[in-house]
Amino acid sequence: MAHRTILTERQRADLFDLPTDEISLLQHYTLADDDIEHIHERRRPENRIGFALQLCALRYPGRILLQGEVIPEKVLHFIGAQLGVSGEALLFYAARRQTRQQHLEAFRNIYGYKMFSGRGARELKAWLVNEAEVARSNEDLARRFVKRCRGVRVILPGISVIERLCADALVTAERRIETRIVERLPDMLKDQLDTLLTETVGDRVSRFIWLRQFEVGKNSANINRLLDRLEFLQGIELPLDVLDGVPPH
Repeated sequence: MAHRTILTERQRADLFDLPTDEISLLQHYTLADDDIEHIHERRRPENRIGFALQLCALRYPGRILLQGEVIPEKVLHFIGAQLGVSGEALLFYAARRQTRQQHLEAFRNIYGYKMFSGRGARELKAWLVNEAEVARSNEDLARRFVKRCRGVRVILPGISVIERLCADALVTAERRIETRIVERLPDMLKDQLDTLLTETVGDRVSRFIWLRQFEVGKNSANINRLLDRLEFLQGIELPLDVLDGVPPH
């Protein structure tokens, strides 16, 4: 399936990169006493710092670390200092693939993290469509989704999956809103609106195109043309409640 891009590179980085500023490190990467107890159950220093790093990444931004991912030095120093382990130990982390899998299983059992799959994924997709109706931008919707996943401890899927989910949700939400509006229109008004696409003005353009062709008036002729369009629109008499419950944006 093609990647549906709805975010810029900067927006993707803001959502998925590990934080490096001091406030975010203190807020998200300060380990609790019970965290350190679980971490010290790992015998080797490289596995202790690797376990701690993955735990922090699951908490914020909410994802799994990639194989061979370069970890910012500030993050390594901040976490390593809490464990008494140097960042260099990470070079030997998860030399065995089973180690990473065992750690992921521990995060599920100890902290309750879940993969984005099954019933949980279906519930999040349904939630996302509802959020798409009120989200003010692509980035806003993606942030809502990421925050929701963190809140219910669902490990974030890849950024391309998130973009596709958000794009699909936005299309679905738009169609739902359109259907909601159309259902409120009397049949006679629906016919009147359809006529905008078939009726021509001066045998040149449709009435719909004619309504959209306006400029700020510079003289009396321009003002009269604007008034002609306004008079026509006032004659349509749309119900006052047609946009009830539809977000203003």
